[in-house]
Amino acid sequence: MGRPKRDIRAAAEESTTPPEQLTDAQSLAKVIKAGGNSLYTCSLPNQRTVLVELATRFRNTIWIKRGGYVLVELTPPKEQKGKVEGEIVNVVRDEKEWRKQSYWPKEFPRPTYEDDDDEDSTVGRMPPSDSEDED
Repeated sequence: MGRPKRDIRAAAEESTTPPEQLTDAQSLAKVIKAGGNSLYTCSLPNQRTVLVELATRFRNTIWIKRGGYVLVELTPPKEQKGKVEGEIVNVVRDEKEWRKQSYWPKEFPRPTYEDDDDEDSTVGRMPPSDSEDED
């Protein structure tokens, strides 16, 4: 039997609003890869890579895509069990709202899509006709 809809909605609703402030142990991180069994490899703003575990309330409820952002609570080194260095306590779903917060790191810039007009690119162009090749 599946989880009740109210649990799924509560977890989804909780992740839409960013917290007012972060604690000293919390940090925003970018997801690099999903390792399986609710483990994710994330990159912190200082370029340090950490292995974190998804909180149980989000498991089978919210899926995290590669390149997405999460709020990670790192455990002190003395309390770490194995390779897992922390827990994902929140998932950034409304990135626009989270970017407005003062604690959003400058190391995670907004993605820019530049329109390059390279002559080598053939995207969106017709293939050359036979009459052009005869010259």
